[in-house]
Amino acid sequence: MTNGYFLEDLTTGMSASYGKTITDADIVLFAGVSGDTNPVHLDQEFAAKTPFKTRIAHGMLSASFISTVIGTKLPGPGAIYMSQNLRFKAPVKIGDTVQTTCTITEIIAEKRRIVLSTICKVGDTVVIEGDALIMVPSRGK
Repeated sequence: MTNGYFLEDLTTGMSASYGKTITDADIVLFAGVSGDTNPVHLDQEFAAKTPFKTRIAHGMLSASFISTVIGTKLPGPGAIYMSQNLRFKAPVKIGDTVQTTCTITEIIAEKRRIVLSTICKVGDTVVIEGDALIMVPSRGK
């Protein structure tokens, strides 16, 4: 498999990460693609009156980095994202670097599935945490 893992190659505890620094352009482009034009993301004057005091990135923009890890690193190409639970813990601001890590917590071999712990951090601050269920290609199928 190119740049990915088969089910048989995986073990609990394996992890992979992806880091991305959030830019103004990322937020504007995500608003355009998603249709989420909430002014807390796009309008500094509006955002200044919120508890965040400044514009924040869409939570789903940061959460999308989980998909990046799953589809490109662990397990990688051929993986099918089946479900995701997310808990948004803290805001992400322009200039913050989001470090996303996915760790295998369970392997369900008979169903070709794995469970991942998914966490996004800015520095030592957890901004998103959750878990995901992924279907993984097998050498046998």
